[in-house]
Amino acid sequence: MKDYNSISLLLILLGSHLIQAQYKEYDWEERDTWMKVSEIFKISEIKSGSIVADIDCHEGYLSVHMAKAVGNSGKVYAVDVRKDRLEKLDAHIKDRSLTNVITTLGDYDNPKLPLDSLDVVVILDTYHEMEDYIKILTHVKEALKSGGNIVLIEKFKEHMLNKPRKDQTEAHTIAMHYVKDELINAGFIIKTEIKDFGRWKKEKNKRIWILVGEK
Repeated sequence: MKDYNSISLLLILLGSHLIQAQYKEYDWEERDTWMKVSEIFKISEIKSGSIVADIDCHEGYLSVHMAKAVGNSGKVYAVDVRKDRLEKLDAHIKDRSLTNVITTLGDYDNPKLPLDSLDVVVILDTYHEMEDYIKILTHVKEALKSGGNIVLIEKFKEHMLNKPRKDQTEAHTIAMHYVKDELINAGFIIKTEIKDFGRWKKEKNKRIWILVGEK
């Protein structure tokens, strides 16, 4: 029984590591093989000089890519609700000599972004976790300049097809049509929708989709 419990604990720890791995710096290089960041930036209209935000940035995988893309004339607001993640991101920024990233400790219902200031706000693999998504969409809209973009990127787990929204989010996924309706209700104009942007971590049953809404 002791050996069985030890094995069970090991499997739980390994599972936890695999779930979180793509957000750790040591996994960034592997993530580059399937994330297609340059294409995401093209779709999002992120370019040199852009003022952008990465909501729920974790240790800053996307924020670091953003910082390089917008250059010294641009700015990146890297937002997370956990101070320890932002502290790690601050270290990554320092190691890479990046001066255009502002780490921001947000609330669960408010990313605390400056008003009427941003060209693009990206929410990557996080929207499904947001309980107060209506409030967050409102804050994002207020933070965007006129004509600015909100970019939502999610992985959809195929076995949750046709399930209610609540069931999907409890399974850490969400279908595009729910989010599209919510963006429209929040006053955004849908300008881009990509139903299949490849596979999350190259797993067959996890399809990446992208929505871009314009203020």
